[in-house]
Amino acid sequence: MSALPATTSRHDMNKLPVMNIGAVERDTGLGKDTLRVWERRYGFPQPTRDEHGERAYPAEQVDRLRVMKRLIDQGLRPGRLCAASEEEFAELSKACAAPPRNDPGQHAAVIGQTIALVKANDVAALRQLLNQAMMRLGLQRFVIDVVAPLNDAVGEAWMSGEFEVFEEHLYSEQIRSLLRQAIGNLPAAGGAPRILLTTPPDEQHVLGLLMVEALLALEGATCISLGTQTPLVDIEMAARAHQADIVAISISAAFPGRQVAALVGQLRQMLPAAIDLWVGGTGAQRATPETGIVLLPTLQAVLDALEAWRNEPAGTRHS
Repeated sequence: MSALPATTSRHDMNKLPVMNIGAVERDTGLGKDTLRVWERRYGFPQPTRDEHGERAYPAEQVDRLRVMKRLIDQGLRPGRLCAASEEEFAELSKACAAPPRNDPGQHAAVIGQTIALVKANDVAALRQLLNQAMMRLGLQRFVIDVVAPLNDAVGEAWMSGEFEVFEEHLYSEQIRSLLRQAIGNLPAAGGAPRILLTTPPDEQHVLGLLMVEALLALEGATCISLGTQTPLVDIEMAARAHQADIVAISISAAFPGRQVAALVGQLRQMLPAAIDLWVGGTGAQRATPETGIVLLPTLQAVLDALEAWRNEPAGTRHS
């Protein structure tokens, strides 16, 4: 059923041992629950059973699952991939095998075209442009290289009077819709850390939160989003209820600057010491760094913080 790499023959594949579901999860980044759901819903994968009745996945299927994970990260739907013929899957695999070239000029062109399409009120073309950019770049590079600078460009257009309020809202809604769809298409993650995402009271901007959620979910973190404007006491209760390792809040430039340090400090005191507090967005620059608080001024800083958390021995956190 799967498309095999040119360097791997079916004879060689048959020599490889089968994997249990835990090994497949570690190898592919697809959660056990996701694998079971796909098996029931789409008829793929099709594991055999070992002598103990446990699922055993042939190497050929694991190879396909590994490629599927990368394709899903680029925005493709699992149902389409599971049902794809060998020929169709091979074509999709070729596109996946060639990593997208990081071309700043190409990103700038997408940004310019987006501004023009918003001004032209051409919603259909705008959706197509953004969708194609995400498919071409993959979700991570799309968020970092296109959406982040695009947000700045739209903000500048609004401040200069080039954009009307409704045009800024139109742009934001298209990006929110696209990111929510992309996040929804990702395999269900069950890995560490468990991260609670929200914004504090009076912070209505959700776009930054969605961008961070997309990056974290791509890396296999378990994300629990509360949306925007969650009271601090509810953030604390939710963090305990969901046994969160990290609470991540987003604070935009529009949030009153004089309130940031006090708010972050108060939330830090309310949370158990074992739970890290991550503060992202432009407003993060106004917070005060201290033990248990990680400031994330850029999207790359989010990925760096996640890697640092995973590499830090649990017993040494906040020591």
